[in-house]
Amino acid sequence: MSNPKPRIALIGECMIELQQRADGSLLQSFGGDTLNTAVYLSRALGDSGAVDYVTALGDDSFSDAMCERWAEENIGLQRVQRLPGRLPGLYCIQTDAAGERRFLYWRNEAAVRECFTTPAAGPILAALPDYDVLYFSGVTLAVLGEQGRGKLLETLVEARRRGAQVVFDNNFRPRLWASIEAARVAYRSVLPYVELALLTVEDEQALFGHADSEAVFAAYAQLGTPEVVLKRGAEACLIRCDGQSYEVPAVRVEHVVDTTAAGDSFSAAYLASRLLGGSPVEAAEAGHRLASRVIQVPGALIPKD
Repeated sequence: MSNPKPRIALIGECMIELQQRADGSLLQSFGGDTLNTAVYLSRALGDSGAVDYVTALGDDSFSDAMCERWAEENIGLQRVQRLPGRLPGLYCIQTDAAGERRFLYWRNEAAVRECFTTPAAGPILAALPDYDVLYFSGVTLAVLGEQGRGKLLETLVEARRRGAQVVFDNNFRPRLWASIEAARVAYRSVLPYVELALLTVEDEQALFGHADSEAVFAAYAQLGTPEVVLKRGAEACLIRCDGQSYEVPAVRVEHVVDTTAAGDSFSAAYLASRLLGGSPVEAAEAGHRLASRVIQVPGALIPKD
């Protein structure tokens, strides 16, 4: 996957994030699966790559603040639409004593739902196939809606035709879908174009009913996906790449504070390493190292230092 100074576009949603503290107070920041990955990917690549985020926001002060924060992280904003009168989505993170999360969402009217259906989306969609890498997730599929997903699929077909690499994180969230069958149809439409699949067994089981990791690998082998990574939290991740199998132990963490963005940060470090010429094992080790740091700090995005 090595590519001199690759251009990566990540497609998805960033929301207003509220972290509920033990005393009931709330700390406000921003987050979302592909945005979290974009930030950590930008940090990991530094000057060795260019990261753009593709989304739609409102014209409110929260949307202004998001764009300012992304610019500070060296994330390109030229593919961000600002829709008058609209707002970003919002979610609240509640964590238990073990650091496990519970999410509450307010996102039905979020601007991102019109990301690929506005007149301004035309030039953005036309530009995406010229990127070296396109990255999206199961959450992206859900929030774009049926019409937006159709536009995304057309983009993936053209991107692959031009030689772009397509990376997908399965991130299945049942509450975002009208039915499990609707989700299956959407996933199955895009999976044939994916070259690097970053998965969790739990999401694959919930969506497709796969019995175990071997069943997941078998399903993606049938699709012809050349590189599949199974993220398994504190357990070793499992990788199949070009017919080779790898198992890479996770980094042990004594005190987990918040597991938010653990998988997103792993994906970012893994992809950055692969783009810079690292082997699958080296990439997984980088992913585990970053995720182990992220889960020791509250919220999705840890301070740069």
